Amino acid sequence: MLPGWVSLGLIPVLNLLMAFAVAGVVVALIGENPWRALVVMIDGAFVYPGSLGYTLYYTTNFIFTGLAVSVAFHARLFNIGGEGQAALGGLGAALVCLALDPYLPGLMVIPLAIAGAALFGAAWAFLPGLLQATRGSHVVITTIMFNFIAAGLLVTLLTGPLIRPGQSTPQTRDIAPGATLPKIHEIFRALGVDMASSPLNVSIVFALIACVGVWVLVWRTPFGYRLRTLGESEPAARYAGVKVPSMVIITMCVSGALAGLMAINDVLGAHDKLFLNFTAGYGFTGIAVALMGRSHPIGIVLASLLFGALYQGGAELSFEFRSIDRDMVLVIQGLIILFSGALAYMLEAPLTRLFARQRRPAHG
Repeated sequence: MLPGWVSLGLIPVLNLLMAFAVAGVVVALIGENPWRALVVMIDGAFVYPGSLGYTLYYTTNFIFTGLAVSVAFHARLFNIGGEGQAALGGLGAALVCLALDPYLPGLMVIPLAIAGAALFGAAWAFLPGLLQATRGSHVVITTIMFNFIAAGLLVTLLTGPLIRPGQSTPQTRDIAPGATLPKIHEIFRALGVDMASSPLNVSIVFALIACVGVWVLVWRTPFGYRLRTLGESEPAARYAGVKVPSMVIITMCVSGALAGLMAINDVLGAHDKLFLNFTAGYGFTGIAVALMGRSHPIGIVLASLLFGALYQGGAELSFEFRSIDRDMVLVIQGLIILFSGALAYMLEAPLTRLFARQRRPAHG
């Protein structure tokens, strides 16, 4: 058995270093300097004016989707539907705003829109959870199917009833300014602090609150105990009196609500409208974030920051290097996902043997 600091800290760091080493080899093979590419990526993610804001903006999305995946993981449910649930969350938030922002003040509309995002995301996860609990239909299959249904639904609505009048772009009208989430640079400027513009907004605060909420829910409540028991052993959970079908459904709804909340970052904060494909793969990347963060809120925040830096710094790479285009950046991101996701436990066995050999003389 490995110490917690090894499984939760050392192994993810080693996986990350291996991923960067392989990525460096790939960069060297195309004739570029890996060290210079790393420096450019770090500068593009944290140093250039406004870059940190963009990095944290991406980080916010990954926190929500990573939390969504992690909650389901704890019950041994593999929720692949973050994309669809986030898309429906955006629809829920937008419908509330479009219906109410002409009549109610923003301070009333914003909480209702956030609730709409969570409810629509939860509703989109409810049926896969119900099918898993009552019919044995695996959530991997049903949530993937629901991603496609959600995409088709948004295409239908954004090219039809919800499209902004007089335009052909699949998006809604702008949400009223008072019903949107303030951007961080606007808040700082109002306080007299000059800050570069970026899409970062106060939804990052909601993301951090969600982290605390998930930690309390999973590790400090009777529900969380039943959740983790179900994830460890379904027969043991049934023997302990856990109502497994109800737990599966509720867990999927909580997971879907967290994914749906991702939408507030874009729809209410960054862009102030609902537009097609705003989810941009964040739901799928959330799977790697949850794996790399070991399904713990602190790990998810750190993994989200890493992927946010990769998104923002990777874009800078494509500007600085002629031979490193967007596809090469995706290769680098894919290597990180490979080592932190599919190969996440590759080092667990050898490290377990190493620590066992170190402990053996102490017991001799």
